[in-house]
Parts: sequence; C-alpha cells; structure tokens
Amino acid sequence: MSAITPDQARTVLREAELLCPPEQIETALDRLAAAITAQLAQRDPLVLLVMNGAFATAAPLLQRLQFPLRVGYLHATRYRGATRGGGLDWVARPWPAALAGQVVLVVDDIFDEGDTLKAILDELRQQDVAEIYSAVLVNKRHDRKVADLTVDFVGLEVPDRYVFGCGMDYKEYWRNLPAIYAARE
Repeated sequence: MSAITPDQARTVLREAELLCPPEQIETALDRLAAAITAQLAQRDPLVLLVMNGAFATAAPLLQRLQFPLRVGYLHATRYRGATRGGGLDWVARPWPAALAGQVVLVVDDIFDEGDTLKAILDELRQQDVAEIYSAVLVNKRHDRKVADLTVDFVGLEVPDRYVFGCGMDYKEYWRNLPAIYAARE
C-alpha cells in the first residue's frame, strides 16, 4: 500500500515542475541507443533491467537496439515507496547460472547516489560475468555519489531534486509519466 492517496499523487503532479518533456526523453533514448549499439552490437549482451524503475526506460530503449540481445531482470530496492533510501533488499536476484561468462548490460532509471546500482554491479561481478556495463536514463547532478562507480551510458542530466516520471516514482505513483518532473521542495 502506498504512503499517499491517488488524490495526493494528483496534487504532487499538479504542483511539480516539468524538467524534461517527452521530446527530450525521446532524444535521450536515441542517444543512449546509439552509444550502446556502438559498444555492444557485436557482443551478444544479456540486458538486465532493474525493476521497477527501469521498465519505462527499457521498453523504448530496447526497441531502438536493433541487434541480437537477451533480456532478463532483477529487482533490488532501497526505497520501498519512500523518498529516501534505506538498506538494500533483493526482491529477485538474477539467475547465477545464466550470468557466467556473459557480457551484461544493467539498465536502471536513475543514477542518484549510486548505492543500489553499485550493490547490483558488485553482486553481478561475483557471478563470473565476462564484462559488465551500466546504463541509466537520468544522472542526478550532485557530489554525493558513491566512490568507484561510473555509469557507462547516461541519457540525461537533472538537478539535485526529487524527480519522478519515466519509471521513477513518487511514493509508488507516476512511474507511467512520459516526462520527468521535480517534486515541489
């Protein structure tokens, strides 16, 4: 159950600032696809989507990747409907037997501080993958990033505000929006 009601979610959207309209998202997805294609088109990658956030980014991104690839998912979260992260919970781990020796691309919605993505990449490295890459639709600009983590493919940069839409939620709502909004501070 969500921490807010649908009416409260409507109010949040009404009061939010539009940061990235749908046209900007489409352009960012085109750039991401071009960069990923240049790097991985000949590598037979296994693309792992980080649920729940990555589904909105991944669907249109995967349609732009016109080369053979396989798709799987994992689900790790620190938020569980909150606006601040806690400890990492694994809801669904990738199947280890499918990872050994593979070139893996992890697709997520946002690179905020990076704790979740770093934990996911560390876990995958322990599964004997050949190579691992990461892609996010959004990089949030601030200086609180975890050490030793660089995202390989980034679609957009946004300011250091609480953002939602395009897979990112506001207390479990609005992942379905085709644009990115910043919640009123």
